[in-house]
Amino acid sequence: MIRIITDSASDFNLAEAAQKGVTVLPMKVQFGDTTYLAGENLSAEDFYKKLIESDELPTTSQITPYDFTEEFQKVSDAGDSAVVILLSSELSGTVQSAMLAASEFDNIHVVDSLNVTIGEQCLIYLAIKLREDGKSAAEIAKILTEKREKVQLLALLDTLEYLKKGGRISATTAFAGNLLSIKPVIKIEEGKVVMLGKARGSKNGNNMLKEMTKKYEIDFDAPIVLGYTGLSTNLLDKYVEDSKELWEGKVDTLPVALVGSTIGTHAGPGAIAVSFFYK
Repeated sequence: MIRIITDSASDFNLAEAAQKGVTVLPMKVQFGDTTYLAGENLSAEDFYKKLIESDELPTTSQITPYDFTEEFQKVSDAGDSAVVILLSSELSGTVQSAMLAASEFDNIHVVDSLNVTIGEQCLIYLAIKLREDGKSAAEIAKILTEKREKVQLLALLDTLEYLKKGGRISATTAFAGNLLSIKPVIKIEEGKVVMLGKARGSKNGNNMLKEMTKKYEIDFDAPIVLGYTGLSTNLLDKYVEDSKELWEGKVDTLPVALVGSTIGTHAGPGAIAVSFFYK
């Protein structure tokens, strides 16, 4: 049997993961002196409640080589193989931990997604399809590694407050940006977060995100996933309505994921994102 393993930074829905044979390993999230396991004893909804109430940002930590070794041993003991799809090595040391653990086994294939959250999910959904098509673990890992550069993740942030709290922008920049209702549009490029542009107000932000998306020739035969942060889908619903020309008649459904702690810590609530393969 081929197992598909990922980290909680993928924000892959746990109920769906159980249904589709995907194992999600939790990353640690620390609020003050209390450490949680993402998705196990801290849901994404509870994470945002704590984030909004907290003066300081939580910290997230990578999965250790020991944790991976334990999981890989289960795979090996069962006589199975595994494809391990993880968040970008440019954002975390999780891939390195997995590679270190995998070196003790010959049936474990680690894939650096060079992405995160719903960008990872696009590769996970592709891996599920390839497994259904009868591909081996080695073949799946090879195809994912070849295809990963064709995954695009674009996002619109609603607030600069959490970038300020994390020290990624100055308090002055955040104050001026919030005063002018600046909404940054970002993307993942070569595994890193890159600023694409800034819009004034939510409407202009939605328009910019839509226009950035239109620049790509989306592969509608491949996975597409939408994401949002926080406790409400209102901003995402508005984006879907405003950009329906992109999707109508091309996809039956648009899967939606609640983006959790790994990205939510820095984006804050109210962000929306779209990820897809492009031709």
